[in-house]
Amino acid sequence: YLAASPGETITINCRASKRISKYLAWYQERPGKTNKLFIYSGSTLQSGIPSRFSGSGSGTDFTLTISSLEPEDFAMYYCQQHNEFPLTFGAGTKLELKRADAA
Repeated sequence: YLAASPGETITINCRASKRISKYLAWYQERPGKTNKLFIYSGSTLQSGIPSRFSGSGSGTDFTLTISSLEPEDFAMYYCQQHNEFPLTFGAGTKLELKRADAA
């Protein structure tokens, strides 16, 4: 998992087991919601997704960057290769709200 605070910028990494050119997608999963596509082809933002989300990478190494974190961004994020069938997902990264240290 990854812990962060609202307003911060974070990066989530994904490594493919073999070269997949640019064909990597990023999905967000929130409790009680269907997985939502955020980015495809490595860096193309799905319509309606805020510009604080960005993707980069090619070959085997990819990154999802979220800048100026908003409360609704705290969720599970999955990468998915769409270079070939069967389409496969990574294990996922849980982005959690960082707790203030107890006094």
